[in-house]
Amino acid sequence: MSSPQLTFRIDDPRAADVHPLIEQLDGYLTERYSAPSPFPVSLDELSRSNVTFVTARVEETPVACGACVNMGDYVEIKRMYVLPACRGLGLGKQLLEALEAQVRANGGSLVRLETGTAQTEALELYEHAGYRRCAPFGDHRSDTASICMEKQL
Repeated sequence: MSSPQLTFRIDDPRAADVHPLIEQLDGYLTERYSAPSPFPVSLDELSRSNVTFVTARVEETPVACGACVNMGDYVEIKRMYVLPACRGLGLGKQLLEALEAQVRANGGSLVRLETGTAQTEALELYEHAGYRRCAPFGDHRSDTASICMEKQL
């Protein structure tokens, strides 16, 4: 019996098998923060030409996702999510590395992201990967539930 295969690939966020993953992410964030995100990233936004949407798949089933949004002078990582059943296996780290590889492949060197104070696992992951807190950027505003971070690749 062979081990399940984990693959990362650039994907269409509108794909029928990917959309449920995005819906679970939205539900997770609403549950964590008791309200929908004030700046949700729509499927239309995830489908723009400046966005690279990546999925992690086990035997062709999407189990994690994230997006790299080229903002010109930096790339923002958005919509990073790992299914609860797949957490604790190092998949978040591997996904983050795959997203950073996409940034490098497209000539980027500065990566920024925003996460929330209730996402302690995400904060730990980003800090261990070398991300440091920074001032709010782009559409992000100073918010007590929001933490902005960046990393030079």
